[in-house]
Amino acid sequence: MHLPDRETVVPQLIDDMNYSYAGVFDEDTIDDAVNKAWDLLAPRSTVHTFLPVLVARQAREQLMATAQAEGRVAKKVPEVLFVCVHNAGRSQMAAALAEHLSARKVHVRSAGSAPSGEINPVVVEALRERGIALGTAYPKPLTDSVMQAADVIITMGCGDTCPVFPGKRYEDWDVADPADQPIEVVREIRDDIQARVTTLLRQIL
Repeated sequence: MHLPDRETVVPQLIDDMNYSYAGVFDEDTIDDAVNKAWDLLAPRSTVHTFLPVLVARQAREQLMATAQAEGRVAKKVPEVLFVCVHNAGRSQMAAALAEHLSARKVHVRSAGSAPSGEINPVVVEALRERGIALGTAYPKPLTDSVMQAADVIITMGCGDTCPVFPGKRYEDWDVADPADQPIEVVREIRDDIQARVTTLLRQIL
């Protein structure tokens, strides 16, 4: 199946978001968010039918992060950002576990300083064993807007590459990288992250 036509999909998404964000963002900001989302996701798309939905979600997440960072939208719950290098293993596990264990009492995002093309399938399996499905999750780039929107920023193996913004709580977790590891090792990493996430949630909730 061929990639959806950019010249058809992108303008429609921009029109939809101009309606949704009227009075919050100007058309140029929305246009930029949608086009950047397309440029990020189209090259790595495997199920092309889902591409417009994923592009819309990525653009909305970036716009919401920008709105929160600029104080245009109030935060209803604490915002936690998990960052690793590729956003394919540790940060994905941490975000999924935090969302699951907090019963959505925190809002979580994850990102990578150099995002890869796909999530580690062994990580997906290790989370599935805990009853957590990653669904349509995908590696995302680290941007200033998601960092500025966060209250807590957790880095794993990439702390030196993350900008420092005032007023944020930063932690660097020394967690092993699950890349190229067997499921037995990834389970240990998952359990380590779960223990750290549980402690973090006790502190912020």
